[in-house]
Amino acid sequence: MTMASQVLLPLRVSVLSIMLWLLAAAYISSCLNNHVQNQFSLSNPEKSSVQEKKKETSTEEELDNEDLDVFYPTNQWQTLQPGQAVPAGSHVRLNLQTGEREVKLADGEKYQNNLKEQKKGQRLDLNTHGFTSQDLKSALAKFKEGAGAEKEDKARQEEVRRRFRPIEDLKKDFEALNVVIETDLQIMIRLINQFNSSSTTLEEKITALYDLEYYVHQMDNAQDLLSFGGLQVVINGLNSTEDLVKEYSAFVLGAAFSSNPKVQVEAIEGGALQKLLVILATDHPLAVKKKVLFALSSLLRHFPYAQQQFLKLGGLQVLRSLVHEKGMEMLAVRVVTLLYDLVTEKMLVETVEPGQDPPPEKVQQYRQVSLMPGLREQGWCGIVSGLLGQPDHDMREKVLRTLGALLAPCRDRYRQDAALGSTLQGLRAEYQELAAQEQRDGEENGYFQEMLGTIDSFIRELR
Repeated sequence: MTMASQVLLPLRVSVLSIMLWLLAAAYISSCLNNHVQNQFSLSNPEKSSVQEKKKETSTEEELDNEDLDVFYPTNQWQTLQPGQAVPAGSHVRLNLQTGEREVKLADGEKYQNNLKEQKKGQRLDLNTHGFTSQDLKSALAKFKEGAGAEKEDKARQEEVRRRFRPIEDLKKDFEALNVVIETDLQIMIRLINQFNSSSTTLEEKITALYDLEYYVHQMDNAQDLLSFGGLQVVINGLNSTEDLVKEYSAFVLGAAFSSNPKVQVEAIEGGALQKLLVILATDHPLAVKKKVLFALSSLLRHFPYAQQQFLKLGGLQVLRSLVHEKGMEMLAVRVVTLLYDLVTEKMLVETVEPGQDPPPEKVQQYRQVSLMPGLREQGWCGIVSGLLGQPDHDMREKVLRTLGALLAPCRDRYRQDAALGSTLQGLRAEYQELAAQEQRDGEENGYFQEMLGTIDSFIRELR
């Protein structure tokens, strides 16, 4: 080494040292300046915090409003751009030569590329578990809704349990109720046993008969009364020494007989007709005879065999005595109504044309009932006409109708009855005034006008 070289070498080292020192000093100064500026700069902490929150919110909204840029790797290493998302399970490496990140599918995994363009907010069509942010938000919302619905369901179930009883308890109650429920037949059996028991008081007997009358109004129940002998027990009640028992027994029988041929036949065979006539012919209170007359009327209507037996047993004589009996005047209209029904019923059946209802057998039965001759022989022509002078309009109407029904057997008797003629003329004058008053009141075809027409028609028939 030359002398010049020896001299220059220390000088180069010195210069290099100086340059390194200057660079270090400049770096330290820059750091100090930045620190001082950050420490002593005027700023609003709250404003800075709000701005930072706004930036975070803005960033979240950007992430929520835009789908991630997803990179779909292959089996080869590919360069990954900044901001791109990588599906889970992918291999990522840093290329030391280029400084870029590279990605490829993991070995042995069966991932497929989704070649179709995805719409915003839809789930990626990958066999991975990758979702968009919108998918995650929707799933979270549905999860919250499901939790709320589950709470509502539980609350509704609790409300139902509170307001309604379990079905098992209801079944037990129904089973208990079925034990005490009785059919109509069972009820009638119990009532008959109560009435027929020797240990039952009079009040209990009357209560049993009163309740029984309600059930025998139904035709089936009245027929069921025959199945266990209940009808005969009630018929035997007509023999009681207690007037109340007779009255309510007749009350039950009248309801059971009404339009029920099967029961009517059993009653005739059980001696009910004779017992009823005996009570009407003997001394009994008005209330008892009223119920007995009701039972007799129900037994005779639409039952020609019973009508024949009635005539044979002197039923017309019994009714005639009843009409003339003191204190029984109010029963006279019931007797007249019964006779009118029997006469018109017989006339309608006998005048029916062949081939029409009723059948020939029934027509023959009615023809065997000698009702008209019996009425004439028993003096019913005069009895009925004598009732025409009653002041009650309803009774007059029923008597006039019965007079018209008895016109054929009683015509000669009526023509010779001067009292009847005088009564008819007086009634005609009375109803002329009443009918005229109706017309003045605006009633063209009133009740009194009809009564006047009935009187005029009967008078013309007598001429």
